Amino acid sequence: MARSLAALLLLLVAAARASHAASPAEMYWKIALPTSPMPGAIRDLINPVRSVGSSSQEDTVGSVFFLEKDLFPGSKMTLHFTRATAGAALLPRGRADSIPFRSSKLPEILSQLSVPADSPSADAMRSTLAECEAAPLAGEAKRCATSLESMVEFAASSLGTRDVHAVSTEVDRAGPTPRQAYRVEAVKPVPVSGGDMVACHGMAYAYAVFGCHTTTAAAYTATLAGADGTRAEALAACHADAAPGVAEAYERLGVAPGSVPVCHFLPQDDMLWVRN
Repeated sequence: MARSLAALLLLLVAAARASHAASPAEMYWKIALPTSPMPGAIRDLINPVRSVGSSSQEDTVGSVFFLEKDLFPGSKMTLHFTRATAGAALLPRGRADSIPFRSSKLPEILSQLSVPADSPSADAMRSTLAECEAAPLAGEAKRCATSLESMVEFAASSLGTRDVHAVSTEVDRAGPTPRQAYRVEAVKPVPVSGGDMVACHGMAYAYAVFGCHTTTAAAYTATLAGADGTRAEALAACHADAAPGVAEAYERLGVAPGSVPVCHFLPQDDMLWVRN
């Protein structure tokens, strides 16, 4: 068995050298999840988008809530697709594990990564560390993954199997897209075997970090057509409870908390992990 795995690794390394294309992340994915397609949220980190528009937290696609019954072909919504991890590098696990990742070490982290202490980037990193160190919700497991390997392992351990795959929002334009009206052309449910899944959200940091947690939300993929011709396969999560971040949405939508599912689309660097 060990000899077979070693032979497979040698073949992958040889293939990577021959094609001059495969990155360490792609090689790891082929070994860990050989039958699962790589989601756009990971592909975009391997081939980073160079030009990215800025937006406030209130302007992102994830801050637009709607009722599950309003997600149907022909419905229209104004959305702004963004990436929190835009331009961030996806570090190999060895490199990521060598860098401290806790608030008490922030001065050392900023120095090591050459981030000015009084910069907006430093403030964003401080907020991300605080969020990662916050206690999980009751019944929830969470981890801030600083590498692809860490994220895959958390998803597999939380779902009780390595037979998993990830889905994410896919937009057909590499650069930034404007806040604009989108028309829903089709809606398909994401099969969620076992009823639970792992959500991983891209976080603002000097390199790629994902805040992952277990959840029981329903999920859908919606084909969207933008006013400027942009097309997207957008991933939507619908929550039936009044969890933090969702409770306020019920008030905005004028419905009682937990009475009906409330939904939001996921940004391009968020993912949902489900069992195959």
